[in-house]
Amino acid sequence: MVSDADSLRPLVIIPCGAKKASGISPAGQLYLGGYHLACRRLADRLTSPDRILILSARHGLLRLDELIAPYEQRLDQPGAITAGELARQAARLGLRHEAYVVILAGRAYTRLALTIWPAAATPLAGVGSMGNQLRWLAHTARHPDPSSLVGGS
Repeated sequence: MVSDADSLRPLVIIPCGAKKASGISPAGQLYLGGYHLACRRLADRLTSPDRILILSARHGLLRLDELIAPYEQRLDQPGAITAGELARQAARLGLRHEAYVVILAGRAYTRLALTIWPAAATPLAGVGSMGNQLRWLAHTARHPDPSSLVGGS
């Protein structure tokens, strides 16, 4: 159930990453890659930890405190989370009808998340290369401007 306070804070979806800690960890500490960490820094500036979810290629939506073991899985490989599985998971979590969602992720993860939240803000769309995205994420984390998060879908 979404509270009134939650409706004022975005639900922010960030990607997992290939570089991971070596043992079972909370999801918020498992992923160590630069892109994931840049998305996480901005997510931390935009909302509270309980409103940040990691979109994992293997597990789907993960809360930051959810314990998971390291794994190897890409979205383009057999065994990856599907849109149907993700939809069922979002429904179980009571997140299907979130009104204010920001997706901070690359193209493949954004495309998957948009199957659940088609009206979500996708501010990285159109930013260009990974380098450009990293620069945009760093700048926006230092100087968050909610209006910069609206476009891009």
